[in-house]
Amino acid sequence: MDHFGFFRLGIMKPKIIFSDFDGTLTDGVKFTAEFLQVVDLLENNNIPMVIVTGRSKSWAHFFLTHFPSLKVVISEGGGVISRAGDDTIISDELMVEVDVIEKLGHFCHKLQVRFPNLPLTADSFGRQCDRAIDLIDLKKIPSLQDEVEQFMKEEEVNFSVSSVHLNFWCGDISKFKAVDYYLHHLGLSESNCLYFGDAPNDQSMFKHFTHSVGVSNIEKVIDQLTFKPKVVLKGVENRGPMGVLAYLTDLLK
Repeated sequence: MDHFGFFRLGIMKPKIIFSDFDGTLTDGVKFTAEFLQVVDLLENNNIPMVIVTGRSKSWAHFFLTHFPSLKVVISEGGGVISRAGDDTIISDELMVEVDVIEKLGHFCHKLQVRFPNLPLTADSFGRQCDRAIDLIDLKKIPSLQDEVEQFMKEEEVNFSVSSVHLNFWCGDISKFKAVDYYLHHLGLSESNCLYFGDAPNDQSMFKHFTHSVGVSNIEKVIDQLTFKPKVVLKGVENRGPMGVLAYLTDLLK
């Protein structure tokens, strides 16, 4: 496998592993043993992992309370950085101002009026900086996704597509912006880190990260991406968490 420069030469290990969650650390929508093995592998090698997900802030809290080795989760597509303290208290840092969040709330009302039969995801109630719509609901009616996206453009609301959701938000939010902010406060460079992803909403990370890996299931959307990962894994054996585990196992051996 291609392990980029000094990683490949064994000069040093990545300082932090950043990874998308759905479709990258899950097999479709399923949690698997490989995800737990990735967590254990990195913990045994003293390498922090930061999940960077489009899931809600409430999911970030779930990860931090159920996986003790995870100390930081970036959720809502970069809208929230959640940190687990030594006293088990979780702190959340929002990447947008309160007035921007209020604007999102107003838009959600407009969206409900324009598309009254289109529900938000169940976890939208646990979201603060963005909201989400299940892709499965958008696929029920031909052209519905196009109509929703056009409405968002007209209202100057941002959106991106993950492997499971259409996420939307107001203001300047991206996975990379939150990661860059986090690294800056640690005094670290992205060039010493590694990112795994699988979907269009990972493109800000693919664009700016020197070291990025797409698990093999990214192939179904690779032609849609303006910014692609530096390495794309191949074969069903490198789908989702299986690919992440295989790549890291080979890198850290």
